Amino acid sequence: MLEKGREEAFSEIYERYWEKLYVYVFNRTHSADISFEITQDVFVSIWQRRHEVVFHSSLSGYMFASVRYKILRYIKSSIIREEYCRDYTLFSQSLSDNSNEEKVNLHQLEEAIEKNIRELPKRCQEIFRMSRYQNLSIKEIADKLNISHKTVENQLTIALSHLRKSLGEFMLLVLFLIS
Repeated sequence: MLEKGREEAFSEIYERYWEKLYVYVFNRTHSADISFEITQDVFVSIWQRRHEVVFHSSLSGYMFASVRYKILRYIKSSIIREEYCRDYTLFSQSLSDNSNEEKVNLHQLEEAIEKNIRELPKRCQEIFRMSRYQNLSIKEIADKLNISHKTVENQLTIALSHLRKSLGEFMLLVLFLIS
């Protein structure tokens, strides 16, 4: 019935699984906000794809598999952000003696970062700058821009992935020069 777009069928699925899925996600993420976002994303996805989704054997299995997939995506994006922050912190600390050569390297790195940030879409640039230069949290950015936490996370993941790809060799060269 869901594939025919019946809201009653969707409402029944929502009522039956929402709390179970939320608890499942919360037990793995320990974050009410993230748990809510992931759980809601699963239901939004099901509703948007209701004409193409077919539950072959188990609706429950499908629902929990969808949630597990979203949790894994969340964890992956978190790890990427943490690695970037750690790498940048280590790099910043290694430049603390402020010699002229290190100042030049830092200036070149900042220019390269800014050049690559300008290659991103405008909204992605804005979110990245708010996160990294204004030190706003994901929640603060989402509230300020009136967008979902997930959108902020996705845009930051895109920005960091782009920077990693485009600055990878540059970062290695700079780290080699300063060590």
